[in-house]
Amino acid sequence: MHDRKTADVIVVGLGAFGSATTYQLASRGVSVIGIDQFAPPHDRGSSHGASRITRLAVGEGEVYIPLIKRSHGIWTELEGRTGKKLFRRTGGLIMGPRDGTISHHGKPDFVRRTIANAQRFGIEHEVLDAAEVSRRYPQFITRGDELAYFEPDSGVLLPELCVEAQLQQAESLGATLRCNERVTSIEEDGGAVHVTTTLGRYSAAKVIVTAGPWVPALSGGTIESNLRVMRQVLYWFETTKPSLYAPERCPIFIWMYGSGDEDYMYGFPMVDGKAGVKVATEQYRNACNPDGYDRTVRGKDALDMFRHNVQGRLDAMNPRVIDSATCLYTVSTDSGFIVDRFREMENVTVVSACSGHGFKSSAGLGEQLALQAIGSNDVNLTAFGAGRFI
Repeated sequence: MHDRKTADVIVVGLGAFGSATTYQLASRGVSVIGIDQFAPPHDRGSSHGASRITRLAVGEGEVYIPLIKRSHGIWTELEGRTGKKLFRRTGGLIMGPRDGTISHHGKPDFVRRTIANAQRFGIEHEVLDAAEVSRRYPQFITRGDELAYFEPDSGVLLPELCVEAQLQQAESLGATLRCNERVTSIEEDGGAVHVTTTLGRYSAAKVIVTAGPWVPALSGGTIESNLRVMRQVLYWFETTKPSLYAPERCPIFIWMYGSGDEDYMYGFPMVDGKAGVKVATEQYRNACNPDGYDRTVRGKDALDMFRHNVQGRLDAMNPRVIDSATCLYTVSTDSGFIVDRFREMENVTVVSACSGHGFKSSAGLGEQLALQAIGSNDVNLTAFGAGRFI
């Protein structure tokens, strides 16, 4: 093991937030080293699974909306620079019982919160009843008591391509990427920060830790005690009418039908090249270790998912699984992001807790993290501070 070159900034973890931050730093001429224990884009963390929902008027909180709007602009810029299609505009439908007895990502009455944020930020949208949803989208079998929010600018991001595009652009702009190196320690010494990996030691003026599910163990203290890593499962079920789920006829959807955060499903039109319709739910009961979680998806789990969530709600579906995958959520106590000091180090920032809704904000947040690292006075990320948990 030996010392490597010094950089202005080191980014630890190159998934959604890390790839975005590395790209934004490199685009500003900053000397940056990006380190990842795998070779991103990979399927061991949170930034994979062929598709991610993006939507503007998020019910999770208005603090995220400027980041998402900026992210949409960055995806468009990246598409122009790379020639790759990263975003597919399909429209988005968010539904729940009209009586509001639902919760999603820790926020009650999620549909009305979304509508209120759309109105506040001037985001184009429509409010639909169950009859109108059924008329426009016969693939959804409504109960008749739904309140729905439709946003035409929602759609699908292709996460692996987004990560890959940002890392390729970063490297072309001079960033150094060190893959298949696991970080073993981060130490601050005066005005420098030293990052030790399984293959070497690096130094920089600042370090940004965007290590996803590995952040809790690295961070310790208040941050670790307010984070849990949760295994999630994604399914692609066979449909007998693929035309119903073509992107021209089917929006992304988030459908809440019970009072708990797990009483819902989300899904996609068929945009990812697979022969099935991708749907999933979320679980918040069982935490896991990112280095040793079960990546096997069992037939019983798929059947339970189909019977409890899909059957009777999505038309022309059957329980045959075309494909499946697991991914990890890093979830904070209040389902919000965390941006704060790492182990009280002055020049190390930790970024975590997508909490199941982070990818859509990642490009914009990466830009803010880059600006913060170079001393911009226009950045204010205090809303994401871990002090709110004390």
